[in-house]
Amino acid sequence: MAAVRICLLALILAVAGFAAQAKDSLRHVDNAALAELIGRGVPVVDIRTPPEWGQTGIVKGAHRIMAFDERGKLAPDFIERLAKVAGPDDEVVLICRTGNRTRLLGTALSEQLGYSKVYNVEKGIVRWIGEGRPVEK
Repeated sequence: MAAVRICLLALILAVAGFAAQAKDSLRHVDNAALAELIGRGVPVVDIRTPPEWGQTGIVKGAHRIMAFDERGKLAPDFIERLAKVAGPDDEVVLICRTGNRTRLLGTALSEQLGYSKVYNVEKGIVRWIGEGRPVEK
């Protein structure tokens, strides 16, 4: 019985440790931190759809890599295209309209693909534009 408890405790600790590591791998940033990351040359990936990019523009220099189609389905080439910009050990910033899609995607990248330095822009391009920060069409 004690052996079962020890094994169960070890399993719980391992799962908790993995969850904490994945949680630490995704960092939520505001626009000031985004500007700093851009200044350091960290790539920004705008995961929105082409119509969204056309509607608002993008953060200057951002990579346009659509993650989800209009129905919410993961784009089949997203992971491959992302890997050309940033690998699991590289820093990468994700931005969408309000930060919801990038929060979910960043969590998946951290937990399932081992990305260890993912930044999610809180409130997305909406807040970036709302603060009068520059975009390019």
